[in-house]
Amino acid sequence: MTNLRLAISEEEIQECVERLARLIQADYKNQPLLVVGALNGSFVFLSDLIRRMNLPIQVDFIRLSSYDAALKSSGDVRLHHGVRTPVVGKNVLVVEDIVDTGLTAQFIRKYFEEEGAATVSICSLLDKPARRLTSVTVEYVGFEVPDQFLVGYGLDYNQQYRELRDIYSIEGVVDSGGRVTEDI
Repeated sequence: MTNLRLAISEEEIQECVERLARLIQADYKNQPLLVVGALNGSFVFLSDLIRRMNLPIQVDFIRLSSYDAALKSSGDVRLHHGVRTPVVGKNVLVVEDIVDTGLTAQFIRKYFEEEGAATVSICSLLDKPARRLTSVTVEYVGFEVPDQFLVGYGLDYNQQYRELRDIYSIEGVVDSGGRVTEDI
């Protein structure tokens, strides 16, 4: 049986989303913004975030992978599905569920810069700097979290738990570093 322990409550998440939306809105001040969700984990966060911003927004999604079957980062980021919305000359805000090694965020930033975006910013609900393998700038961070395997609010383990309203640490599974989690 999997053990879940509350890490971040729904109330804390919603307060954080509101704070991030205000910051983004202030920074873009009525400028058009292309908000791009990194699938699959970002869709819940992205949905809540854009509904709190009063900006001219377009939404698109990108699908990448960097994890192998053991839930350990392979270090090789692969693009499976790019955006369909033209990005040339646009302000792009990439929405991530979590920045871990930094490799995916670095890949995404380079992808949009090469596609001709005017600006590229990253907004991540969770930041796990203890797992960082590369230097990457995340302009908007919701929570800095310790090296735990987290689920809920869009984050999953084996495609389960995305529907949970809170974020939980999960014990007894292999984390992104290849270790079995015992404690939170």
